[in-house]
Amino acid sequence: MAYRSKVALVYLFGFALDLLNMFAASIAYPDIARELQASVTQLAWITNAYMLGLTLIIPLSVWLAARLGERRLILGSLLLFGIASGLVAQAGSIESLIGWRLLQGLGGGLLLPIGQALAYRQYPATQRAHLTGVVLMVALMVPALSPAAGGLIVEALSWRWIFYLNMPLALLAFGLGLLWLQADQPGTERPTLDLRGLLLAVAALTLLLIAVSLASAAATRHLAAGVLLLGVLTLWLYLRDGWHKPDAVLDLQLLKSPSLCLAMLIYLFVPGVFTGTNMIAVLYLHDLGFGAAQTGALMLSWAAASGVAIMLGKRSFNRLGPKPLLIAGMLLQCLGIVLLMRIEQPAAAPLIIAYALMGLGGSLCSVTAQSLAFVGIAPEKMGHSSALWNINRQLGFCLGAALLSSLLGALGGNGFKYCFVAAALLTLLPMVAVLRFDASTVLSLLSPPPLQEKST
Repeated sequence: MAYRSKVALVYLFGFALDLLNMFAASIAYPDIARELQASVTQLAWITNAYMLGLTLIIPLSVWLAARLGERRLILGSLLLFGIASGLVAQAGSIESLIGWRLLQGLGGGLLLPIGQALAYRQYPATQRAHLTGVVLMVALMVPALSPAAGGLIVEALSWRWIFYLNMPLALLAFGLGLLWLQADQPGTERPTLDLRGLLLAVAALTLLLIAVSLASAAATRHLAAGVLLLGVLTLWLYLRDGWHKPDAVLDLQLLKSPSLCLAMLIYLFVPGVFTGTNMIAVLYLHDLGFGAAQTGALMLSWAAASGVAIMLGKRSFNRLGPKPLLIAGMLLQCLGIVLLMRIEQPAAAPLIIAYALMGLGGSLCSVTAQSLAFVGIAPEKMGHSSALWNINRQLGFCLGAALLSSLLGALGGNGFKYCFVAAALLTLLPMVAVLRFDASTVLSLLSPPPLQEKST
């Protein structure tokens, strides 16, 4: 097996482990609430604490990789993730469980950007779309299958075994990394830590994530607005401080790349908005009389269409470039949301079509955006770009759900259609940026160099 394939497999294994832990854990919430006497707010923080740890550690990951080496950091993050999983499984109170979930998130937050950077660095620009397709297939299959697997584990054993079983899986990934990843090359320089930039970045991300959490409840929505304003101010201070700083914790000059910026914008407004749309749709369909099993089954059509979109995007990116794929994806997801909005009575066929359109459009944008984000990034900048991408990805998933849930809370039970209209418009919001994007540079990178004639 080629070395780049081994690196990609280690990253994909860790990525799948993170997704499995996130989606399988949610099925255990009723049992956790009953055993640990947890409130609904505390249950929400089981996920929020994990997401907080996952996001906060990302800015530090680039400096740690330069200081300790990528191989050591990946192996260390897998050990931390496995140990934290065992501690979560043994938690005797909801407070300790939330604390250990934060630690678990720190392990996952180190693994994702460093593993992604190491994997993408092994592939030339013309082959990164293929790697992106494989990554997104994992991102599709694990969330589709893990809730069912988690339910079987909870029924057969207990909720604690969802976390206990993370430990052998993390150990297996650690073993593969130990066996396959090449030793880190000794660095010639000892990087300095931009402590002020790190504190500003962590403070900004913390405030933004707390604001998202507060916005999901009507009682704390006014407080969320104040925390959000403070978070935006802190983010502005961080950007002002680190924009021209040579040893910044994250290389913000990468944001000058039109490809990376457009890709991040797409991820915020297409996959990010779908997370909120799906949450609103579950409540809407419940009001129409759909049961939980019927609503959950609709994700099968979404998953099937997403798989088709990923294969199409992977095969077409190098040939067509990003613009037609992104335009088609946004229009398809918008059409699916509009169709969903127009359903006023339980009808399986239109709902299946609506979810299939959203899956086809959303995943076409996802695979194209992730390929576009890294297509022109130099290998030595891959760590910084991966960190920026993963921060944007986490915030996108949080902000989409918070925005639409807050809108529904403000409008009341009759506000579903207004939420769907907002989601459809937000999906199309990046269209102007896509139409203005000059894809010629990207297409030149994707075109293989002409063969040189041999001199005679």
